[in-house]
Amino acid sequence: MQNRLIKKTGDEISPLGFGAMRLPLKNGKIDRKKATEQIYHAIDNGINFIDTAFLYGDSEKFLGEILQGEYKDKVKISTKLPSINVRKYEDMEKFLNEQLKRLQRDSIDYYLIHSVDLKTVNRLLKKDLIKFLDKAKSEGKIRHAGFSYHGPKEEFDSVIDVYDWDVVMVQYNYFDENVQASVEGIEYAASKGMGVFVMEPLKGGILAGKMPKEAEEIFKNADPNKTTAQWALQWVLNNRNVSCVLSGMNSMEQIDDNIAIADKTAPLSMTFEEIETVELVKRVMRNSLRINCSTCGYCMPCPQGVNIPECLKIYNEKYLFNHKGLINTSFMDYYQYVGGIMGNAGNAGLCNGCGKCLRKCPQKLDIISELKKVKKEFELPGLKYILPVAKNIGIPIYREIVNILNR
Repeated sequence: MQNRLIKKTGDEISPLGFGAMRLPLKNGKIDRKKATEQIYHAIDNGINFIDTAFLYGDSEKFLGEILQGEYKDKVKISTKLPSINVRKYEDMEKFLNEQLKRLQRDSIDYYLIHSVDLKTVNRLLKKDLIKFLDKAKSEGKIRHAGFSYHGPKEEFDSVIDVYDWDVVMVQYNYFDENVQASVEGIEYAASKGMGVFVMEPLKGGILAGKMPKEAEEIFKNADPNKTTAQWALQWVLNNRNVSCVLSGMNSMEQIDDNIAIADKTAPLSMTFEEIETVELVKRVMRNSLRINCSTCGYCMPCPQGVNIPECLKIYNEKYLFNHKGLINTSFMDYYQYVGGIMGNAGNAGLCNGCGKCLRKCPQKLDIISELKKVKKEFELPGLKYILPVAKNIGIPIYREIVNILNR
């Protein structure tokens, strides 16, 4: 891959970075063997930037353990200060020191303030954020400072001007072209020499894999050999102001496919016809997607046990793929994955409107209202009585029938 230069830092970063938020899991924990193989494979094939965060489970500790020896110097590490947990100045130093320990490093290459909007920045400024960043730099604990943005586009430039930032991380994909930072905001950051890291290039997978039939046909007619994920990544990498696209890859196939796309997509390399194709697909998607959720999971955990991302994802898929009738794929998925038939219940009806998810959502969704829509769409009267019968009687009978047939 042809690395891209960040003017302000002088670092040449691979156009594709490894996002550690969605590492492969096993029994609810990082699958160490599989994740290690994937990360080493990515580095061996040109990826030199890995992004994590204090709030990404055990990913910092895991990365600190495996990025030793020859691999320690082959990658730049980005991690994030959990702004939501900062109550006083000392908290910032405490978190940074803990992260250095987890990552087993004397210095963090790129240290970002996590999940920032103007209100968050103003709150942290009162806690002496600038003093903290300048001190951490002077002590060599961090090399470069930045923030991941989760606010409205109208506030983006104001946050940029608060401090002499080195980099920024923004959500950017062809569906959300003007959400959060927007194209103009990205241009403004780049004009200051800042690096621009992109998260959610596939919108949590919505822009990859299966898509509405009309959208798939548009892409297929334009290029039958290119996948939907390739179209989405190519569109982001085509922006000359983008330094690195972060992908939460969790299979060798995804890694190799994404590297191949990054390898052949130079800035401003898309043709007019290709850009127009993406625009046509975007119109189709906008007409189908009901809730602008990227399934990032920042809203979790829910105190009532609602699996918010999965509830909204299944609701979206019902309309994206035009699932009709009472018993359809989305209906069955809902009861299987969040309804409680195959595990713990996480259905929308458990929501009591506490609102703890609202302030954590990067998209600023009215999650409470959206969950009411999901409940109305999928949940039958008497659900709490139906589920125990299905789970404790229906599923065991079904499994026994399957076992008999497979003998």
